[in-house]
Amino acid sequence: MIEFTKMNGSGNDFILIDNRNGSLDVGDVVAFVKRVCERKVSVGADGLILIEKSDRVDFKWRFFNADGSEVEMCGNGGRCAARFAQVMGIAGEKVSFETVAGIIDAEVKGDVVKLRLTDPTKLVTDDHIEIGDERLCVHSINTGVPHVVHFVPSADDFDVFATGRAIRYHEHYQPAGTNANFVSVIDGHRLRVRTYERGVEDETLACGTGSVASALIAACKGYVESPVDVLVQSGETLRIHFEPTPTGFGKVYLEGKTKVVYQGKLWDEAWK
Repeated sequence: MIEFTKMNGSGNDFILIDNRNGSLDVGDVVAFVKRVCERKVSVGADGLILIEKSDRVDFKWRFFNADGSEVEMCGNGGRCAARFAQVMGIAGEKVSFETVAGIIDAEVKGDVVKLRLTDPTKLVTDDHIEIGDERLCVHSINTGVPHVVHFVPSADDFDVFATGRAIRYHEHYQPAGTNANFVSVIDGHRLRVRTYERGVEDETLACGTGSVASALIAACKGYVESPVDVLVQSGETLRIHFEPTPTGFGKVYLEGKTKVVYQGKLWDEAWK
């Protein structure tokens, strides 16, 4: 049986497996991820994280979305991985780990994790795309993974699924696709954000890299200043810290609570 831990980061839930000894033997990893992340049928999660051995820092991770796609980075998943490492004795309160996006540093204080992301890239503001008969003003940035940001009068009243899916698969962002964030400005330090996530193919209760993307784009537009509190769909708040630079942003941090939900063992019936 496979030991695992279920964790939650502000509404994003993940399955974490310590595979530092390389003993995980499930054959087709993509099929395994898709099966165990399927809600009502198996454990259910937005993604799965494999903690693996690193010769450079505390550990290396592999992050998979629920559809089995392996991606570079996930902010809330990174916060959960950092706390997992601290709880399991893999690292102390200060944690560093390898991702495809680069080395990620984090600080764990109880259930709160502050994660430093790699510097964002590919900033584009005031772009326009056609969605049906509507022409949308959109902005984009890569905060470890690609994100589109669209400002709306009320995120709570917006059709996130339909428009988010249309943006995610829009020809403008192919072949990789993109995540889509719908943002309302509350005041100079607060945003309301809802996110359609690529790989989950639905709205999620929170998205760390999407919250960061929304805060940075909002800062570019002059709507907010650091730090920015982002109210996500779960009802929790993520805090984003950053510093403007001549070419964009640096010292970008994502801070928020994490939760260890349960530990258990996967029977092969859970994934075969």
